[in-house]
Amino acid sequence: MVYRIFVEKKEGLAYESYSLKRDVNRLLGIKGVTDVRILNRYDAENLPKETFDFACKTIFAEPQIDNLYEEVPEGADRVFAVEYLPGQFDQRANSAEECIQLAFKGDRPSIRSAKVYLLSGDITDEELAEIKKYVINPVEAREASMDLPETLAMKMELPETVETIDGFIAKSREELADMVKDGLIYEGSFTQDLAGLTQIAEDGRLGASSGGYILFANLGGDV
Repeated sequence: MVYRIFVEKKEGLAYESYSLKRDVNRLLGIKGVTDVRILNRYDAENLPKETFDFACKTIFAEPQIDNLYEEVPEGADRVFAVEYLPGQFDQRANSAEECIQLAFKGDRPSIRSAKVYLLSGDITDEELAEIKKYVINPVEAREASMDLPETLAMKMELPETVETIDGFIAKSREELADMVKDGLIYEGSFTQDLAGLTQIAEDGRLGASSGGYILFANLGGDV
């Protein structure tokens, strides 16, 4: 069974929330956002209910500085959650697993964490999309479901083929720019910006090794 808890810094200590509101108002220019709250969400599995309840007040949160919720607090106009991509290291969840295992001297539980953003104010769909783009780094994170999963076990499907790009090193900077979406990702396959792709193509033309780049390409041509 999967258990869930939400943790929020008490008023006056929620510096991350205050900072995001300032960025949204000033940097993004979205003045309609009047309040931002950020909750850390923990989903836990493979542990007894009494262990989870004890961990809520000793490991997931500190009663002196945190508020605990079993459900997302009501009142926000927009709500979304962000979690790490499968395969990305979740330091918060890993630390919680280790602490619970050491504290109770039992099997290691499964923990998954996410951040839940509660926004108040007159926010359009376009502005919400802009805020999500600002807080979600697509290289390591994604928008998470708000539903409680039946299990935390991840089912990964291995790809049968690896995507290739013919004639990559022959492409001009303008052609490479057309491949880049939002300055960073092309169809979810690359973790390189335009400058990175241009350098890789140039290295290929010069015959340099591409080892270390997060990219695989069929060089094509006469190479």
